[in-house]
Amino acid sequence: MDVPSGFRQRKSGQKRKAKGTKSQKPQLFQDTSSPPQPGQFPPPGNYGQPQGYDPSGMPPGDVNQFPGQQYIQDPMANLAMQYGTSWAGQSKDMLNKNIEQYVATSKIKYYFAVDTAYVGKKLGLLAFPFTHADWSIKYNQDEPVAPRYEVNAPDLYIPVMAFVTYILVAGLVLGTQDRFTPEQLGIQASSALVWFIIELLVVMFTLYVMNLRTDLKYLDIMCYLGYKFVGMIVCMLAGLVLQRMGYYGVLLWFSISLVFFLVRTLRVQIQPHSTGDDFSRGNKRSLYLILTIAILQPLLMWWLTNHIMFGRKQ
Repeated sequence: MDVPSGFRQRKSGQKRKAKGTKSQKPQLFQDTSSPPQPGQFPPPGNYGQPQGYDPSGMPPGDVNQFPGQQYIQDPMANLAMQYGTSWAGQSKDMLNKNIEQYVATSKIKYYFAVDTAYVGKKLGLLAFPFTHADWSIKYNQDEPVAPRYEVNAPDLYIPVMAFVTYILVAGLVLGTQDRFTPEQLGIQASSALVWFIIELLVVMFTLYVMNLRTDLKYLDIMCYLGYKFVGMIVCMLAGLVLQRMGYYGVLLWFSISLVFFLVRTLRVQIQPHSTGDDFSRGNKRSLYLILTIAILQPLLMWWLTNHIMFGRKQ
C-alpha cells in the first residue's frame, strides 16, 4: 500500500522522539546524592513536628527549665534547704558525741589491745593465781597501760572469745547426748547472755547505792564478770572425758581460783572512803561487795553448765 511521503516522515520523527525521551515514573525515595537546594528541607529539629513542640514535654518558652527549678530559684526554698542541711550536720555531731561519751571507740580498742603472750599469761593467771604477787595495775600519764604490756589489766578479748567458745562446747555436749537442736543452742546462748547482763546491772547498781569510791568502769566490770566463761569451758570439756568426777573436780578448782583472783584484783580497784569514821564503814562495804561478786561467780558457773552436762534427754 502506498503511503504519502509526508506521513512517513512524521511517523518516523515521532518514533525517534519517543526513543530519545524516557517515561517519567513516580519517585519512591528522595535523592540525597546532590546537595539540597535552599527551601527544599524544613529547618533542623522540625521534621514532622508541629511548630513550638519541645521534646521535653514542656510548653513553649520553658525549654531551659527542669522539674524543681522553680523551687531552687525560690529564696524561701533555698533558706529551708540550708537550714535542713545545717540541722542534719549538728544532729549527727551531737549523736556521735553522745555515743563517744558512753561507748568510746578508743576505750573499746584499749580492752582488745592484746597479743598471744598476754592471752597465755592471763589464762595461766586465771587457772593458777596463787603464786602471783603483784596485783597492781601500771599507769602511764594517768592512763592504764594496755593489756598487752600489763597482765593485771582487764581485757574484753578473753571474755568474748570464751563466751563464743562456751556456746560451741555446749552444742558439742548436747550433740554427744543426742539433745542438740538449733533451738537448744539459741536457748543456751540467750540464757547466758541474760544472766550476764543481770549480773552486770546488779553490780553497777550496788556500787551506786553504796556510794563507794572506785576506779572501776562498767567495761572493767564486764571483763571481770566474763572471766568465768573460761572455767565453764574447762569444766564441760572435763565432764566429756571424765564424766561427773572430772566436771566437779575442775569446777571446784576453778571456783577457788576465780574467787582468789577476783578478791585480789578488786581490792586494788575498789577503794574505801578515807575520812574519819567513814573509813571502817567504807572498808567493810567494799569488802562485802568484793566477796559477793567473787562468790557469785562459782554459783553461776554451776548454774549455766550443770543442766547442759547432766540434763535429761527429752
